[in-house]
Amino acid sequence: MGLARALLLAILSWVGGVLAGEVGVTDSTILIGMTAPFSGPSGAYGLDMKTVINAYFRQINDAGGIHGRRLDLRAIDDGYETERTLVNTRNLIAQEKVFALLASYGSSPTTAAMNEVFGIARVPLVGTISGADSIRQSPKDNPNNRYMFNVRASYANETEAIVNQLTSLGFKNIAVLYQNDGFGKSGLDGVVAALKKHGQAPSAVATVERNSVDVGQAVQTIAKANPQAVIMVTLYKPTAAFVRAMRKIGQTPQFMTLSPVGADLLVQELGDEARGIGISQVMPYPWNDATPIVREYQRLLGPNGKPSYYGLEAYAMAKLLVDAIRKTGKDLTREKFIATLENMQNHDLGGYRVSYSANDRLGSRFVDLTVVGSGGRVLR
Repeated sequence: MGLARALLLAILSWVGGVLAGEVGVTDSTILIGMTAPFSGPSGAYGLDMKTVINAYFRQINDAGGIHGRRLDLRAIDDGYETERTLVNTRNLIAQEKVFALLASYGSSPTTAAMNEVFGIARVPLVGTISGADSIRQSPKDNPNNRYMFNVRASYANETEAIVNQLTSLGFKNIAVLYQNDGFGKSGLDGVVAALKKHGQAPSAVATVERNSVDVGQAVQTIAKANPQAVIMVTLYKPTAAFVRAMRKIGQTPQFMTLSPVGADLLVQELGDEARGIGISQVMPYPWNDATPIVREYQRLLGPNGKPSYYGLEAYAMAKLLVDAIRKTGKDLTREKFIATLENMQNHDLGGYRVSYSANDRLGSRFVDLTVVGSGGRVLR
């Protein structure tokens, strides 16, 4: 009896596995994983993203789900720390057994997770807040990149747009402040490459550590060059600290920064002192309804919602994931999902388009330049 029972349990387990289909997919649910900062200096970014994704998933589920399956999000806080991101990603794949990953955060954490965890496990990640070249290689050059689907433009795209704008205004003395990690170094490389096209080089370069606002040495280094402009490849807290410290010593260059800074958070941190700061953006302007994806996002937030670039980007990531799952069909597997994404050429998310192929994971090259105006309003 014992042997017969054991055989029956084994058969039932095998049949159950066949019926269940792909990991993270049941007849009624699709499990999606997310690791991002929900605490610490960058916590506001991740919380905004998670709130939007949860709201969108509820909207999809209330309408019947995707082919009858509900979307379920498992979100874990990594504090914008690479080691925690690696642990979270392993747990989401091995223990939580998610079907796919969504909306990661940060160049160094995402690159490490791709090369050490989800790329090896062959689990796709849709979207990350990073424009680093390290996650934009062709899968021919790095097989792990096959599982990374970027939704935003690269830092090279952003920095080129900034440098082109500054040089067109006649600026020749341009300094760089960068965060000492994959994000900052990728942005610095982009600035150096863009300036080289105009026969220039940074007049001064300084750095600040990740999750730090200790900008004293950076201020001293850059102030010595008396720059006309400073391009800051930093997040909102160190950006605010640097701008305040520079102005305190009478330095008033044109400050420029990249999209990860979070325009609304920078304004909250700096108040009226944010006026005049230029910011490159990789999403459409979220405060009007000229673009379909923005209208959808604003409707999702409701009349009391507060639009933001981060929120809109999270919506774009989640919408791409949903579109790809829907196109893949009822028989959902990771490999079929990846093949669907690879066949999305010039895919319209609502006035914002992304493209992929078997050897292309860039997604988008869209860049828009904005400036903080009076009252903290972000202007195009």
